Amino acid sequence: MSSASSGFKLGEWIFTTDHKRIGVLYLIGSIAAFAVAGLMALLIRIEQSSPGPTIVSDAFTGGDQYNVWLYFHGAAMILGFLIPGLTGFAANYLLPLMIGAKDVAFPRINALSVWLFWAGIVVALLTFIVPDKPDVMWTGYPPYSITTAGNTALYVFTVHLMGFSSILAAVNFLVTIIYMRAPGMGWNQLNMFVWSCFTALIIQLIFVPVLAAAVTLLLFDRYLGTHFFDPANGGDVLLYQNLFWFYSHPAVYVIFLPAMGIFYEIFSTMSKNPIFNYKAAVYGGMCLIVVISGEVWIHHLYYSGMPDWLRIGQMVTTLMISVPVGLMTISLFGTLYKGAITFNVPMYYGTAALYLLLIGGLTGIPLAMTVMAVHLGETSFVHAHFHFIMGIFSTFAVFAAVDFWFPKIAGKMLNEKQGKLGFWFNFIGVNITFWPLFIIGVEGMPRRYWDYSQFPVHFGAYHKVATIGAFIVAIGMILTISNWIISAIRGEKAPSNPWGSNSLEWTHTATPPGPGNFPTPVTVDANWTPYSYK
Repeated sequence: MSSASSGFKLGEWIFTTDHKRIGVLYLIGSIAAFAVAGLMALLIRIEQSSPGPTIVSDAFTGGDQYNVWLYFHGAAMILGFLIPGLTGFAANYLLPLMIGAKDVAFPRINALSVWLFWAGIVVALLTFIVPDKPDVMWTGYPPYSITTAGNTALYVFTVHLMGFSSILAAVNFLVTIIYMRAPGMGWNQLNMFVWSCFTALIIQLIFVPVLAAAVTLLLFDRYLGTHFFDPANGGDVLLYQNLFWFYSHPAVYVIFLPAMGIFYEIFSTMSKNPIFNYKAAVYGGMCLIVVISGEVWIHHLYYSGMPDWLRIGQMVTTLMISVPVGLMTISLFGTLYKGAITFNVPMYYGTAALYLLLIGGLTGIPLAMTVMAVHLGETSFVHAHFHFIMGIFSTFAVFAAVDFWFPKIAGKMLNEKQGKLGFWFNFIGVNITFWPLFIIGVEGMPRRYWDYSQFPVHFGAYHKVATIGAFIVAIGMILTISNWIISAIRGEKAPSNPWGSNSLEWTHTATPPGPGNFPTPVTVDANWTPYSYK
């Protein structure tokens, strides 16, 4: 999508080291993963629309089929869509432009990272071809993942590929931000999205190797006869759970932080206001999350065997992390105060995100408390909470990012009417889908059950409503993604800065940006900020 291109040339895209094209490749791959994972979600919802076998072949093999859908939905949404969509697509395309750099620090490593990601997508899709499909959920918990007939190696290899890709990206972008900022650009002049990626990638760099170690030990137990997680031979299944969540809860913030950074950019531009409490949001919010994020994983294991003092200690840290998150949320709300707000499609998603933050955050408080999490932790209450605060919130952030920067990426304007229609289907659908799960979760509906005929009969009615909501979401997603494709082909030509932003990617580059990004080298003075609106 470079202005210097005379037409589409496949070879130029395959061998590119241009961060902008690599960002687009990340977007295509992550949306492909999102589409297949979304199909799995529909299969899950159809199966749960009534007790007993619904679309699974029979009561004896239904659990195996359902587990494959759960595995692919969870793993693809997190590892294949959300993290690559935010730290792959958005970070790749925007970070060098926002800091006035010609490219990333290591362009060839950047190209390697995107093709490792695509390799992970291809390996994950082999799930639907190999005869021994992975049957490990998305967590890969032993002893089941060791004793199952499913292909645990496929799961481990997928995690390795995507994990290595994310480590390379983290190193690349951290070096880029530290050493390649435009002359004169200080740390307190960085875009909030740059800060959010900087802190998220520090977390990624620290904790991804822990997940890699955990799944590697799982591979050894399954295929090489070791006993790291076998209690009968001196191992411990809880070791895997601790290692897995020691990465997987910080991974929530790897997703949450860039999503918040995107909404900061949209809110400031669309309200023509500077960021409210910039330094408090950066240092008291984002940086503090980096410090605390590695000390909260135990709330995923409150009902597992561990000392009570550890449960209580990490209950406190889980509650403490709401402080930096709260500072960031207040900053987001404050940025809108007395602003001249333009309500276009990106702002619709931003406004919806405030609601999702509120509901997701409030429902997370009881799950932080040991006495309540023991009762709610394995119910669909968690399922609904998790989707509100991370799944849907971050998906809306990716959609908002594409809509907001689409004119810069494609040089075309999106169809506003279709974009708003897609938003309303998405927003209404997710509420119809997940509010019923909150209700029956409190009443005891377990997570991950495909057959719930042993539970109260009225659970079926709530599941039917949730299934209807899932199909409404599917319509919204089709409208949204098709709008991107159609608008990229025949949309109206975009002006150079349609939103009137002060950020460098809008004010100092062509639309779309050409090779090298900036026609002349960028310098900034001490008074410049990307949010200097009057």
